[in-house]
Amino acid sequence: MPLGLERAHALDLLRQMVLIRRFEEQAAELYTLGKIRGFLHLYIGEEAVAVGAMQALTAEDAIVATYREHGHALARGIPAGSLMAEMYGKASGCSRGRGGSMHFFDVSRRFYGGHAIVGGGLPVAVGLALADRMQSRARVTACFFGDGAVAEGEFHESLNLAALWTLPVLFLCENNLYAMGTALERHQSQTDIRRKAEAYDLQAEAVDGMDVLAVEEAAGRAASRVRGGRGPFLLELRTYRFRAHSMADPDLYRTKEEIEGWKQRDPIARYADRLRGRGMLDAAGLATIEASVAGEVGAAVAAAEAGAWEPVEDLTRDVYTPRTPSGPRMPWSS
Repeated sequence: MPLGLERAHALDLLRQMVLIRRFEEQAAELYTLGKIRGFLHLYIGEEAVAVGAMQALTAEDAIVATYREHGHALARGIPAGSLMAEMYGKASGCSRGRGGSMHFFDVSRRFYGGHAIVGGGLPVAVGLALADRMQSRARVTACFFGDGAVAEGEFHESLNLAALWTLPVLFLCENNLYAMGTALERHQSQTDIRRKAEAYDLQAEAVDGMDVLAVEEAAGRAASRVRGGRGPFLLELRTYRFRAHSMADPDLYRTKEEIEGWKQRDPIARYADRLRGRGMLDAAGLATIEASVAGEVGAAVAAAEAGAWEPVEDLTRDVYTPRTPSGPRMPWSS
């Protein structure tokens, strides 16, 4: 653990990871009760990545995430109640209940998804960074994606353009070793993902994604470099999801021994042990955090339960962009 780590910050990192874990455990239970419908992809086991990386970003920076984005959204500071209501499909959700679990969106916090298409967020991130570059804004766009996305054309096109145009993008690959149910070595000839950046002349680094402090340090270095105008950077965050790909996945492609082995590296338990070792945490302190998080998650569920459904008269709202008097006229406009 780095010297000089302030206790308040150290405990806040722990609280954020515990919040993500308990929020998702509650979401899984609600899904089995039919309160949450559609798809549900849990982030449990990967909490150190979202919490650690988010420390390097400012409120002006943009976030683009995947369909496994509950952790990113909570770490970004989107209220748990807004996220739970979104998963319920309520109008009080961050996407008015229209996106569900895979499509969180909050422009006020510069959180641009939640993308259900594998790799779909990568070109969006490049576009956001291009806009910042063209308007001379010293911002970073952080793009989270999984190891499965590196097999997609969007990954290669996005890295190429970002490097070619020296765009301020921080690429954050969450390598949890499985693209849905396919092991990394079964779909990639080069499993050292950071090396893929070499083909596009990007700087890259691999980090222990189960260590929140290691992630925070590496993301801080990388974001500083990107913010300083030195072009995009790729961080490969080596992590593991403890749950199946989705709630509908029987998880038959991994052995129990492998899963249990990774659970021995649980990012929350290991970090809590380190804090105890430095005298920053005791049983009472951990109980306080757990109680606080339980209250926040409970309030989120209550808010979602009490939230209103979208009015029927709003069903066609936002399907098409409304025409404005000053907007451009297209050839097909009447």
